[in-house]
Amino acid sequence: MTSTSTPPGLTRFNALEEHAAFAALHEACASTVWAKRLLAARPYPTADDLYAASDAAMAELSAGDLAEAMAGHPPIGRPKEGDPTSAREQRGMAGASEELKAELLELNLAYQERFGHVFLICATGRTGEQMRDAVKERIGNAPEQEREIVRTELGKINRIRLARLVEED
Repeated sequence: MTSTSTPPGLTRFNALEEHAAFAALHEACASTVWAKRLLAARPYPTADDLYAASDAAMAELSAGDLAEAMAGHPPIGRPKEGDPTSAREQRGMAGASEELKAELLELNLAYQERFGHVFLICATGRTGEQMRDAVKERIGNAPEQEREIVRTELGKINRIRLARLVEED
């Protein structure tokens, strides 16, 4: 997801009033600090500049900022009711068997118990089985290691969401 020209959506985003731009960013990522850092760097000449600013802001988020960002994500297998973004990103669970959904729910609860937050993964393009396997693999991580994996996954999600924002006509 890289671009060197200014897509129409990026031109529109650059021109938004601050409150509207903040709302668009906050929809992409629930971290207030992340959104404010991206706002402060407007206008963006290219989508790549926006993605780089997102990556830099993500790298600097505190544990509390990450927690705020994660709070905006529903558990895998339970997209937010009426939220097309959540449903689209978790499309890999749409055809999952009831057994897989139940197993993932159990794993999600165990993960949440261990780490204190939802299991976060960039679900776009992943099957339910792949997400289940990822939870199984990551649940044994040390909290510090898992926080950095979450940071990376959140960065991927943010890039996908920002690309949708700036590529829209």
